[in-house]
Amino acid sequence: MSFRIRAAKPAAITALALSTLPLAALADQWQDIQQRKELRCGTFADVPPFAAPDPKTREMVGFDVDLCNALAKRLGLTAKITPLSVEARVPEVKMGRVDITVANLAYTLGRAEQIQFSDPYYLAKEMLAVKASDPGKSKADYKGKRLASTKGSTSELSIKMNGSEPVTFQDTGSAYMAVQQNKALGMVANTMTITKLVNQSKTGGVELKMIPEPMALQPIGIGMKKDEPALLAKINATLLELDKAGEINQIWAKWLGPNTEFKMVREDKVVPLSELKFTPLP
Repeated sequence: MSFRIRAAKPAAITALALSTLPLAALADQWQDIQQRKELRCGTFADVPPFAAPDPKTREMVGFDVDLCNALAKRLGLTAKITPLSVEARVPEVKMGRVDITVANLAYTLGRAEQIQFSDPYYLAKEMLAVKASDPGKSKADYKGKRLASTKGSTSELSIKMNGSEPVTFQDTGSAYMAVQQNKALGMVANTMTITKLVNQSKTGGVELKMIPEPMALQPIGIGMKKDEPALLAKINATLLELDKAGEINQIWAKWLGPNTEFKMVREDKVVPLSELKFTPLP
């Protein structure tokens, strides 16, 4: 009995060849970005000073917007800013709707399972604000108490880690009002937000104070889709260049520095995550 071997059609050969290639060879996000010449950056929708619409121009402005533009410029690209809700920061980059998320995004174990992080460009603190008349002095004094935060944030995670009860809202303004209206005993947010709200409370409403002990320490980095090593390498290298050139410090000074209402000095440098000593949030 004889068998005749029929030549496969070119299309079939191509399909077979593609099916044997690793996924990484089929999709390189950095190449796609280069081809479109546009870096799609996800930022906060309305969380000043990181990203919020300018009251006059309605264009997005803030620390994260400037950092996106600086990254894109160094990479020879144009930045496209896409405003995101707090809880959408990870899903949007995970699904590829944005290339990177630059939105005060803290490294957590849960997020690291879904996306990859750049080297952090500063170490943030989650801080607790309560009414100035409250006798509490440490985070331990608020175990089991109702504390407000934005939904899906690391502030919410830090509340849970403290053994407190999170009461969540879509934005920090609502969390602040929850404390003012006695719906929560305190609120948790990053240092600059809490500093701003504590100062704001001194001129109207019930005065707040900041508890000195941080609720949590968290490295802030840029989020990207997993298994995209070329993009990760490019973003890390560019962050380091911006840091060495002093550009990140300039952006920081503009939005968060000593001449702003936050009066914060950036002491951190861009370093690999492995070099930091911290307890990651779940």
